[in-house]
Amino acid sequence: MTMNAAITGVGMSDIGRKTGRPAMAHLAEAAKRALECAGLTKEDIDGISTYPGKADNSPGMSPLGTGEVRNALGLKTRWHSAVPDGPSQMAPLMVAAMAVATGQARHVLCFRALTESSSQTATQRASIPGAGRARLGGWYSYLVPANAMSASNWAGWMATRYFHEFGMTREHLGMIATGQRVFAQHNPAAVMQSPLTMEDYLGARMISSPLGLFDCDVPIDGACVIIVSAADAAKDCARAPLTIEAMGAALGSQETWDQRPDLTTMGAHDSAADMWKRTDLKPADVDVLGLYDGFSIFVPYWLEAMGFCGHGEAKDFIAEGNIGPGGRFPVNTGGGQLSGGRLHGFGLLHEVCTQLWGQADARQVVGASVGACGMGGGFIAGSMLLRRD
Repeated sequence: MTMNAAITGVGMSDIGRKTGRPAMAHLAEAAKRALECAGLTKEDIDGISTYPGKADNSPGMSPLGTGEVRNALGLKTRWHSAVPDGPSQMAPLMVAAMAVATGQARHVLCFRALTESSSQTATQRASIPGAGRARLGGWYSYLVPANAMSASNWAGWMATRYFHEFGMTREHLGMIATGQRVFAQHNPAAVMQSPLTMEDYLGARMISSPLGLFDCDVPIDGACVIIVSAADAAKDCARAPLTIEAMGAALGSQETWDQRPDLTTMGAHDSAADMWKRTDLKPADVDVLGLYDGFSIFVPYWLEAMGFCGHGEAKDFIAEGNIGPGGRFPVNTGGGQLSGGRLHGFGLLHEVCTQLWGQADARQVVGASVGACGMGGGFIAGSMLLRRD
């Protein structure tokens, strides 16, 4: 069932590593570009949404909240939301879609801003939950005694199990990393532009076995804004609206990384299955994909979750060239987070929208009209299906 909501504009700041720019400067730049993309002004924006809201538990991970952004941009909103506990980084987009569909707002500015690169030091790492805090609670406290403080450790466990069950190798993950680097070289906004060979990939230092340096996404400074509009309001925008065909946010397991009954699946499998129940479209109808790649191992999980191949078949699907440049189901055509830079999923959706509008220049997927996006790793996940009419 198609929602009464659409994406009408996207904008990204000039992202980079250790830019030294304030988060608000990045955000204002991204907002300006998104408004121009949609043909809207700040007076048209009456809603604002973000993930996860302002937080100080990890350096530079979420320095801005809805209130200060609303005030800095001079917005007069009648609806706002920050979603720290929901279907991953997709949450603010999903609640925005529901807000415009129910008349709470007409045009919602959804944003993600980070200064993780500039905020990191030798003792303060953005990838370490609770960095700088004396105590950790909840399920983190069970992982600390195992010295598993980083998500790279948890993803490494999953990769090890998946390798064992299905015979995947590091070379398969290397195909993901090197393929996305080729895409990045056609994207001027991507932070990693130098060539990446399989030899480079395999020779890089190990981070958390079997995941090496190029299996991990790249912390950056930057911001991304996506405008979600009511369907009738979207008709007056500058570009053809990208209708939100379906969304999925189901969670069918415990809220921990290590206690899911089948570690060769993630929350992605729950949310994607829920999404496909809400549309008549099928995986074969999809032209371009944005799949969360906080770590390379997430890409095969998402491919299987979304039904582009069977469980355990992703290694062959990848080896056949399906997801890289020229493939039938190109994934993360802007370079993804492995080469484009980590914007916690917002950058992936930005790229899918760019493709559906035919604005991706040298990396454009010819005739792209349906896109799928999945955000999240571990137990949290949100799925979205877009179509250009």
